Amino acid sequence: MERTISGMMGKGSLAHNRRAFTAENVDADRTKDNIEYCNQNLKQVYHTLFDEAVIRYNAKQTRKDRMIENYYDKIRTGKQEKLFHEAVFQIGNKDDMNVRGEHGELAKQILDEFMQNFQKRNPNLYVFSAHLHMDEETPHLHIDFVPYTTGSKRGLDTRVSLKQALKAQGFEGSNRQETEWSLWMESEKQKLSEVMEQHGIKWIKLGTHRKHLSVLNFEKQEREKEVQQLDKTIEEAARKIQSAEKQVRTKQSEIKQAEKELAKLSSSRLKVNKNIQIYQSGDEWQLPEPAAFTSVKAYKEKKAEPIVARLKDVIQTILIHNLDLSRKLETVTNRLEQIRQQVKRLEGRLMLIEQENGYLKEQNCDLKRLKRVLGEDKVISILERQKVAESPDNNLKRRKGMER
Repeated sequence: MERTISGMMGKGSLAHNRRAFTAENVDADRTKDNIEYCNQNLKQVYHTLFDEAVIRYNAKQTRKDRMIENYYDKIRTGKQEKLFHEAVFQIGNKDDMNVRGEHGELAKQILDEFMQNFQKRNPNLYVFSAHLHMDEETPHLHIDFVPYTTGSKRGLDTRVSLKQALKAQGFEGSNRQETEWSLWMESEKQKLSEVMEQHGIKWIKLGTHRKHLSVLNFEKQEREKEVQQLDKTIEEAARKIQSAEKQVRTKQSEIKQAEKELAKLSSSRLKVNKNIQIYQSGDEWQLPEPAAFTSVKAYKEKKAEPIVARLKDVIQTILIHNLDLSRKLETVTNRLEQIRQQVKRLEGRLMLIEQENGYLKEQNCDLKRLKRVLGEDKVISILERQKVAESPDNNLKRRKGMER
């Protein structure tokens, strides 16, 4: 046997649910077959749940206008939260699970078993009114509850909140289609289907215009992978920037070293120039006037030849040292020019990487902005259509169409 499951948000008509009046679609003769699980006064429920939290909140206030006199009235007149919510569950329809049909009692039994563990499954949904109706066409269950959260750091520490109550139970929405309520409802329908299977009934899921949550989850994961890949690309670009900056710093250090070597060579050249001046003007390097009665031979041997020999040694040393300096200077100059060219190329590469990184970051920000404004599913749909439109097969088809 296969049956559908209906799970929806109800209107929350407490008087109708407890049969304070008889509507046109109700068979009063069968009202006795209904099951009432609980039927508490809603105002009293609010006192039970929130009075202590209100006292703690008011004790912290220094301004009287911020104190809460009646939390029930505050929620009733406010716009952020509803006083309570209602969930309605049904198996099959009036044709295959009619109250008067052969499976009416079976539907009642399954819904009753499902209801027995509802409060245990949902500790943050305080059920104050619950009724199983057997006096309409199809057995169905009305469950009215006050959703609340504890440990809140803003406002009352225990307060009304459907979103936070379901989040505390593990249901966290991500977009307009996949809300906390839809995730929770899907889970409860799954629980109901498990009770049905124990009675030999399989849950048949009719096709809807809305994609199944597993498909949405898959697409969400795929989009998250794309964003993660984009983040990795940005990180890789950042690493390239760091590497390029490190290389630039290394080359700049080499330039400083080469400049130091040039400075040393310049200092050596200055010393050479200073020595040359000494050789030119120093007394010990000057030929003295020949003394009276000194022979040419004696003057040559004792004065001229020693000075000439010393000058030859000095000139030879200077020539060798100058040649060495010239070679070193040429090598350092060439190396310095090479390093400067490398630095120039690295700086250009660094600029390109920074531009690419900035573009990638802007793309990532634009994608996140689009998701916030249009919704993730809308953005996904647009991207998928564009990818299909840009695919090689589609381009080929368009060209063939133009040729015809």
